[in-house]
Amino acid sequence: MKIEISADKRTLQGKGASRRLRGSGKVPAIIYGGDQEAQSIEMNHNDLFHKLKLEAFHASILSLSVAGKTEQVLLRDIQMHPFKQQVLHVDFQRVDKNKKIHMKVPLHFINAEISPGVKTSGGVVTHILTEVDVSCLPADLPEFISVDLAELTAGHTLHLSDMVLPKGVEIVALSKGDNSAVAAIVIPRSALSDEASAAEADAEKKPA
Repeated sequence: MKIEISADKRTLQGKGASRRLRGSGKVPAIIYGGDQEAQSIEMNHNDLFHKLKLEAFHASILSLSVAGKTEQVLLRDIQMHPFKQQVLHVDFQRVDKNKKIHMKVPLHFINAEISPGVKTSGGVVTHILTEVDVSCLPADLPEFISVDLAELTAGHTLHLSDMVLPKGVEIVALSKGDNSAVAAIVIPRSALSDEASAAEADAEKKPA
């Protein structure tokens, strides 16, 4: 998904200027990184607020246009009001297409309903991780990573090393020797109790 956003250059600095900016429906922001100086910008609050609801906005290369010049950036930080639905400030980082980036990417779990642990054993899938930190070139950055649970059985756990990754993508934790659990299928206690009760009933029916 290609996401385009626009901004204007921001000339006034300081808390007072930022306060007035927010009062006019704008959000102060900054672009940094690369071989250029940091640039202060301002963005339309409502447009940014709605884009922040998109999962892909947080894990994609964004095309940011400022005064007619477009740059490729990543969303790096968001400051929200403690209790209002208001964005106070955002940070964007410039992207170099030839340098690897680190980015948190969401996990999408698929085929849970046909896994033996759910379909046969009546288990429930537990999502231990919902996102992973990956390293890759900007062109290889996925919006999400699919985690296939089709073969997962009850009582077993799927780990980072079990995941099938897109080409050119590495999981940072694995490179550091951390093979964390990603998902597991557990049997609810109620199901175990029902199974135990059924076994007891069968035992009572059998002649001594």
